[in-house]
Amino acid sequence: MRNSTRKKKALSNLWFYVFASAIGLIIVIPLYWMIITAFKTQTAIFTYPIEWFPKEFTLQNFVDLFSRFPFGKVLRNSAIVSVSYSIISIITCSMAAFAFAKIPFRGSEALLKVYLATLMIPFQSTLIPLFMLFNSAGLSNTYGSVIIPSLFRVFGIFLLVQHMRTIPDDYIDAARIDGASYFTVLWKVILPLSTPVIAGYAVITFMDAWNDYLWPLVMLTKPDMMTVPVALGMVNGQFEHNFGVQMAGSLISIIPVVLIYLAAQSKMKDGLTLGGIKG
Repeated sequence: MRNSTRKKKALSNLWFYVFASAIGLIIVIPLYWMIITAFKTQTAIFTYPIEWFPKEFTLQNFVDLFSRFPFGKVLRNSAIVSVSYSIISIITCSMAAFAFAKIPFRGSEALLKVYLATLMIPFQSTLIPLFMLFNSAGLSNTYGSVIIPSLFRVFGIFLLVQHMRTIPDDYIDAARIDGASYFTVLWKVILPLSTPVIAGYAVITFMDAWNDYLWPLVMLTKPDMMTVPVALGMVNGQFEHNFGVQMAGSLISIIPVVLIYLAAQSKMKDGLTLGGIKG
């Protein structure tokens, strides 16, 4: 009886791993194709049957990308926007979350619920009013137009509130008795205890800002201000039949995100667990 149960369990596990491996392979194939295409010659790209492993590697696609398109400036723009967006969002969200989680005031719960309800409003429905507001303020074609929305990241506040509520009030009371202000308590007590959650949120925010396409497309119309997703759209048009250059641009665009994710992977997992489960 036991042997039969073990065999069924082993067979079930085997089918699970086979199914998971198949799904993983399906996901990896497009990524692999993008990487090898970026290093293929134009002739090899259209060779049939398909060369799954190029016979000849070339860097000409990357040379063409940077020589015929201002991709270096594009990367700089995205770096400035994404880093600034992440830092500002972490600062404002941590301050708001601390107020909601640890500073009692009348109507805090109702205000938080109303604020969280805005998560259900599609960004597309506010696109035109936001554009009119920023345009009338003279912020078109400026970094500020794509960074200022980071002041109001509802998801970040929700995530940090969930975690900060698990921090014992005794830490805050002890600091307040010693004469610390609320800002000092936040900076020296709460934030150090929230490092895993903040690290996870920083990665998510950076990825969102780096990959955002619609809002930068609307606000940044000058070629020297465009970000990576907008630039990739122009590359696809300018190099319509040169898939090697297109894939070279796509490959370069994902490298910063992958590196940041790998560097903060463990903290990101711990942060999402702390912020999502304990809350």
